[in-house]
Amino acid sequence: MDLRKVEEIVNDSKGGIIEKKDAILSTFSKPTSDTDSDDPTTPPVDSATALQLFLDHIPISSIPGIHNSPSTVLVVKTHTCMKDGIKMLYEKNVSGALIDDTSERDPTTSFTTSFSHPYIGFISFSNMVLWCLQEFQKHQRGNKIDHAKGLKKIKSHGFFSLLAKIPAVSEAKISELAASFLWNPVFPVKPDQSLFHVLLLLSKHRLSVVPVTEHFSSKVVGYVTEHSVNHILLQSSGLEWFDSIADKPLSDFRFEQNDQIVSVYNDESIAEAVHILWNNKVCAIAVVERQTQKLIGCVRVSDIHRLLDDDHIFTEREDTSVDRFIHKETEQINHDVNHELGALISAGTLALHNKFEPRMNSPVTNTETDTLKQVMKNLAEKRSNFSFVVDECGRVKGMITLRDILMEFAPPCMDSRIDGGGFFDMALKESGCTIKDGTMVHHK
Repeated sequence: MDLRKVEEIVNDSKGGIIEKKDAILSTFSKPTSDTDSDDPTTPPVDSATALQLFLDHIPISSIPGIHNSPSTVLVVKTHTCMKDGIKMLYEKNVSGALIDDTSERDPTTSFTTSFSHPYIGFISFSNMVLWCLQEFQKHQRGNKIDHAKGLKKIKSHGFFSLLAKIPAVSEAKISELAASFLWNPVFPVKPDQSLFHVLLLLSKHRLSVVPVTEHFSSKVVGYVTEHSVNHILLQSSGLEWFDSIADKPLSDFRFEQNDQIVSVYNDESIAEAVHILWNNKVCAIAVVERQTQKLIGCVRVSDIHRLLDDDHIFTEREDTSVDRFIHKETEQINHDVNHELGALISAGTLALHNKFEPRMNSPVTNTETDTLKQVMKNLAEKRSNFSFVVDECGRVKGMITLRDILMEFAPPCMDSRIDGGGFFDMALKESGCTIKDGTMVHHK
């Protein structure tokens, strides 16, 4: 069977990925004619190309839950201050928001882009809080001793109380975080675009979500997440093109963070763990028992909201151990991952208080002998976006993320003309830079 035949089958078959896969498998199972089998001019099917062609015929609209999350689509303005942005996301229980630039663009400046939507970025709740925590530290170090003592008294009232007492932090604008590249670029897609298009965006631009807009407007109706794409890819299991990649053991791959193990000892403080998260710009760090060097838990960027949930933990973060922090969770909710699949895949992953995530003291793990498909299933079942790779003694050897996995199914390059909204322009502007003759110039 050549690629033309594959394309003919996926074009003619109706439905989503399951129906198209069944059509492919049904055709494969039929005995081939002598003409097909003996024709030396028929090229063999290249697995990567065939899989990409297959995914390019799966519409985004076939992903469960795309329209199930209107309450999670929030928007902040570039001039929104930090205290208002954080408070809105916290109260709405949403982990991130689109950024809308309402400022008038100067026609004489080079910071112009052509795009049909008002969104110039996506910012997460956790990044905003992490930024504030680092600014708190800078503020305290820059104050005199008597002022620092005053701040220590304020800390007992919790995060929001401290935030209100430091205007330089609370009144900072969302736009200022562009200089630290704490935004994600935004690439909205339409429901009739393909899964392959989303796969490209997620794997090449370090996106956590891809907004889905209405057919004839820029209104965002939901998101495609890494979790949803992983789930859909798993439905390709059984296709030779997918299995030829997914059935390989982890030892056959070279992932981005395989040799970059970021960890904290269990007896170190919560403040130190937060500092490590910030400095390393990773989604999670391993919590290691100092004596045995074994993995006993993790602290994720998505766990930062817990510092706001508990004023005492926030106040004592410099004196409270990570071990106590990861064991603080008392509520364990077991859900069938197939129950209300659309809500879990879409709205569930954008919830700030995500009850479907594994507990901090029960991180997802795999070994190097596990296949990529086993990791994908493990992450799907446990609702995690990463897994620690451990040895036979439970020591951390590396980490594999959903993005690592998606990159294995995406081609090595993509069309760089895809516009990321105003993200790159705004980041350059806030950093005091411009692009001149292909070179970035910093204006002192």
